[in-house]
Amino acid sequence: MRTAELVIVGGGSAGMAAALSAKENGITDIVILEREEELGGILQQCIHTGFGLQVFKEELSGPAFAQRLSDEVYAKGITVQLEATVLSITSDRKVKYVSPANGYETILAKKIILACGCYERNRGAISIPGTRVKGVYTAGTAQKYLNIENILVGKRVFILGSGDIGLIMARRMTLEGAKVLGVAELMPYSNGLMRNIVQCLQDFDIPLYLSHTVVNILGKQHVEAVTIAQVDENRQPIPGTEQTFEVDTLLLSVGLIPETSLAVQAGIQLDPKTRGAVVNDHLETSTAGIYACGNALHVHDLVDFVTIEARAAGRYAAIDLQEKQTDAAYVDVQRGMGISYVLPQKLNVNSKEEVVFSFRVNQPHQKCIIQFLDGETVIKTIQKRYLLPAEMERIQLSHNEICMIKNELKVQVMDK
Repeated sequence: MRTAELVIVGGGSAGMAAALSAKENGITDIVILEREEELGGILQQCIHTGFGLQVFKEELSGPAFAQRLSDEVYAKGITVQLEATVLSITSDRKVKYVSPANGYETILAKKIILACGCYERNRGAISIPGTRVKGVYTAGTAQKYLNIENILVGKRVFILGSGDIGLIMARRMTLEGAKVLGVAELMPYSNGLMRNIVQCLQDFDIPLYLSHTVVNILGKQHVEAVTIAQVDENRQPIPGTEQTFEVDTLLLSVGLIPETSLAVQAGIQLDPKTRGAVVNDHLETSTAGIYACGNALHVHDLVDFVTIEARAAGRYAAIDLQEKQTDAAYVDVQRGMGISYVLPQKLNVNSKEEVVFSFRVNQPHQKCIIQFLDGETVIKTIQKRYLLPAEMERIQLSHNEICMIKNELKVQVMDK
C-alpha cells in the first residue's frame, strides 16, 4: 500500500483547481484519480463559450478552459492516474481504485478531496407516465452524443426542464438542423440562467411553458409524441390543459445531484437540501481529513465558481496538513426565511480569515435584502435588486464580522 499527502478524486475543473492550489500552498505529493481517458470532466463536451470570465478574465469554450487547467497540472508535475475508477474510500482515508496502468491499488492518504462532480436525474427519478420507448435522453447525454460522437439524437425535439444544459441543448440542436418545439418547466420560473433563457430560447423563438410538465410519452418502439399539461400551485396537472406535440425525442433537464456514493462509504454526513456533504468553513466534511468541493458538494451555475471553490479546498487541505487547528469553536449555520440552502453548514468563529458563504433562494425576489444574523443581532445586510433560485449567491463575511457571532449564524432574505 502506497501513501500520499493528498488524493483528489476527480479530474474535472474542481479536481484540477484543487490540486494546483494545494501544490501552490506546499503539498508536493498529490495524486489525481480520474476515471476518464483525459482530464477535464464534463467540460470536454461543453463546446459553447461562456467559461472563464472570472478565472481567466476571458471567454473560453469548455474544452479550452479544461486545457488551461490540465496544461498547468502537468507542468507542475502533479501525478495523474487516468482511467482510474475509485472503488471505495474508508473513514481512515484508504482509497482503493483500479486502473489499466496500476491494476488494483490502495493509497493511504493524509488528506482527500472529493471532486467527483454530479449526475443528471433521469426519467426513472421523476416517474413520467407513458410507454418505455427509445428517444428519451438526459440533456447531458444528448450533448455528449452530439459534441463528442457527432450524433444528432433527434430531428423533432421537446425538452422537459429549463436547466442550463437543457437550454443550451435547445440552441445547439436548433443550430444542427433539429426543430425544438418547446421547453416545459414545472416551476413558475426558469431554473436556468437568464442569459441562457435569452440566448438559447428567445433568440430562436423557442417557446417556454412555465408551470407545465410532461404527462404522457406516446409511441410503440420510439417516441412519437409527448403531452404536456399546466400544473396548479401544488404542481399537479390541471385537466383540460393538455397539449400534444409530435416529436421523436424528449430531452430531460430536470436537475443535477452531487455524486456522493464514495462519501457515504466514508461515513460522511449529507445535507438533505444540497444532497452533498455537510462541511465546515474549510470545506472539510464530518469525516476528518476528507474535503468536498465543486458539484460533488453542491450544484453550481458556473464552472468559474466551481474552480474558485476548489482552489479554496486545496488551500485549506494544505493549511490543515501543515497546521493543526487547536482553537476551533464551531457554530451551526442555519438557512432562514427564503433560503433553500446555505453552506458551509459549520463555521469556526475563531477563524482568522474571511469566509465565503454560498446559498440559493427558494423563490424569485425583487428589491430585497439578505441578512446574516446571530439570534436577533444583525451581522451583515446586503441589498439586492433581485434574487433568483437559478443563480447561486456568494457572500463573504470578514474576520471582524465572524468575531461578532456567539451562538449560531442564520442567513435569510426579506423583501423590502
